[in-house]
Amino acid sequence: MKSLQRGVDLPQLLFSLMFILLMIIACLWVVQPFILGFAWASMVVIATWPLMIRLQHLLWGRRSLAVIAMTILLLLLFIIPIALLVSSLIDNSAPVIAWATQRHLLMPELAWLREIPFAGNKLYISYHKLVDGGGSAIMRQVQPYIGRTTGFFVAQAGHFGRFMLHLALMLLFSVLLYWRGEQVGQGIRHFAYRMGGGRGDAAVLLAGQAIRAVALGVVVTALVQGVLGGIGLAISGIPYATLLTVLMILTCLVQLGPLIVLIPAIIWLYWSGDTTWGTVLLVWSCIVGTLDNVLRPVLIRMGADLPMILILSGVIGGLIAFGMIGLFIGPVVLAVSYRLVSVWMHEAPAPDNDMETAIEALAEHEELP
Repeated sequence: MKSLQRGVDLPQLLFSLMFILLMIIACLWVVQPFILGFAWASMVVIATWPLMIRLQHLLWGRRSLAVIAMTILLLLLFIIPIALLVSSLIDNSAPVIAWATQRHLLMPELAWLREIPFAGNKLYISYHKLVDGGGSAIMRQVQPYIGRTTGFFVAQAGHFGRFMLHLALMLLFSVLLYWRGEQVGQGIRHFAYRMGGGRGDAAVLLAGQAIRAVALGVVVTALVQGVLGGIGLAISGIPYATLLTVLMILTCLVQLGPLIVLIPAIIWLYWSGDTTWGTVLLVWSCIVGTLDNVLRPVLIRMGADLPMILILSGVIGGLIAFGMIGLFIGPVVLAVSYRLVSVWMHEAPAPDNDMETAIEALAEHEELP
C-alpha cells in the first residue's frame, strides 16, 4: 500500500490534466474561425473523393491537374451558384417583407363557410365583421409572427460577408484536402485507432459513409430539383424566380419537395390566363417532382440509408445553430452520430450458453396454436 501511494502523485496528475485541458481549450479558441469552413470542406471532399480519383486517372495520373479540375468544378457548380442565390435572396427579400407586413391585403370572400352545419352562419358573420373592419384585428395578431419569421430568415442570409468567408475557407481547405487526402485520412484513422482500437477505425469509416449519404442523397438531390424547378419558373415568366428557387432548395432539403412552390406558380399562371406556359410548367413540374424518386436511391446507395426525420431535424437545427451554412453541416452531424450510435447498439454481446439452451428447450416443448 505504501509503495502504491508513493507511485501515484495526485497533485502532479491533476496539474497535468489541467494543463492538457487548458491547451485543448486554447487550440479550439485559435481555430474557432476555421472550424465551420473545415467541416464544410471535409464534407465536400469526402463526397467527391471518388470523382477526384477518376479525374486523376484520366489526367495522366497527375494529382495537380485533378485538384485544379476539382477546384474549377466547385467554383462553377457549387460556390458561385450558392453565392448568387444568397445574394438574390437578400436583394429580393425587401419587397416580400414589405408585402407581408402591410395591412393592405385583399381578404377572400369565403362563401363556403355558410355550408358548414350548425356553426356556418355564425362563422361567416364573424369573419365578415373582421373583413369590414379592414381585417386589422387579424393582422394585429398575425403581423408580429410574419415579421419575426421573415426577419429570422433574412437575418440568417444577411450575414453575407461571413457566409462568403466560409465559402472561401471551404474552397481553400478543399484544395488542401484534395492534395493531401490520403495522408489526412491515414492520420485520422491512426488517431481513431489509438483512441478506440478497431472500433475507432470502424467509426471513422462509418462517419465517411454517413457524410457521403447526406451529401449525395440529400444535398445533391435538393440542389438538382431546386435548380431545375427554378429554370422552369424563369422560363414561364414567374416573378421572383430566383427567390423561389432558394425556397425550393430549402423545401427539398427538409424533404417537402419542390411542388409546394411549383403548384401555386402553376395556379397563378392559369388564373392570369397564361394557359400555355401554365401547361408547360405543369409538365415540367411533374418531371421535377418525381426526379427524387429516381435520383435519391441511386445516390444514397453510394453512402448509407438515413431516416428522413433525421435529415429534417439536421436542416432546421443547423439553420438555427449555424445560419445558412448549417443547412449542410447540421444533417451531417446528426447523420454521423446516428450511424455511430446505431452500430454501437447493434453490437450486443451473444447470449450465454445456458440461456441459449433454455430457449431451445422451451421452443421444443412449447406447442404453437
